[in-house]
Amino acid sequence: MQRTLAAGTHEFTVDGVRQVFRVAGRGPVLVAHSGGPGLDSSYLHSAELEKQFTVVYPEPVGTGRSGRPAAYGLKTYVRFLTALIDHLDQPEVYLLGHSAGGFVALTYALDHPARLAGLVLYSTSPEAGPEFWEATLAGVAAYPDPEVGAAFQRALAAPDDETISTEFAAALPVYFADFDSRREDFAPFQAAIRMSKEPATTPDPTSYDVRDRLGELSVPTLIVIGAHDFICGPRWGALLTQGIPDAQTVILEKSGHFAHVEQPAEFGAAVAQIVAGRS
Repeated sequence: MQRTLAAGTHEFTVDGVRQVFRVAGRGPVLVAHSGGPGLDSSYLHSAELEKQFTVVYPEPVGTGRSGRPAAYGLKTYVRFLTALIDHLDQPEVYLLGHSAGGFVALTYALDHPARLAGLVLYSTSPEAGPEFWEATLAGVAAYPDPEVGAAFQRALAAPDDETISTEFAAALPVYFADFDSRREDFAPFQAAIRMSKEPATTPDPTSYDVRDRLGELSVPTLIVIGAHDFICGPRWGALLTQGIPDAQTVILEKSGHFAHVEQPAEFGAAVAQIVAGRS
């Protein structure tokens, strides 16, 4: 029998480190893992998802109210996600990973397919090697406002949480399909951005590459892509589509990296397909 999850904020510990998560909404359980790494998970909160799912938003360790582990990196995030899904005590859950959170979700799905009812890979990639980062920096350089690109570069070199939050918020326009014409709409989202600086000992993210394992994936999978996403757009989504057996793909034509903010209704309808596909 599936245990009902109580709405609100909860916590438990993993190896003595506090893991905080928020529960909201109703319906099948969907764990939504935020990206960054280091972004406060509140940016991913989605009223549209909560109309259709009981959404569990983990605050990844090192962010929000969760504790700070001795080591960071993909293995750490996967370990804490594994502990969270075990803690929820559900027969199976849906799992959504956004951006770098998609790296975590995809790695988990490859190793624990039996625990998942379905997988949503949202604005993410199966690899993050030198070519990925070169394309990312080229996308930043191509943005028409040079101050946005300068803020992006300063965020990469930021020494602390306050500085990286300020600079990432200033760089945010590059992540949107059309930030300028909807600046007032997006201002609250931009003002609320909080980011934590990972320590210098964090493993190199370019070591992430699961392209050769995509064919192993047996979980029903939906890929959601913003057509104007400069960092995890159609080029990288196509690698997922081509490599994952029977994957469905939805491209949101008026979105960049944050489709749940730019096209919330369309985003919610897209993610709902993962449930419809099992009916």
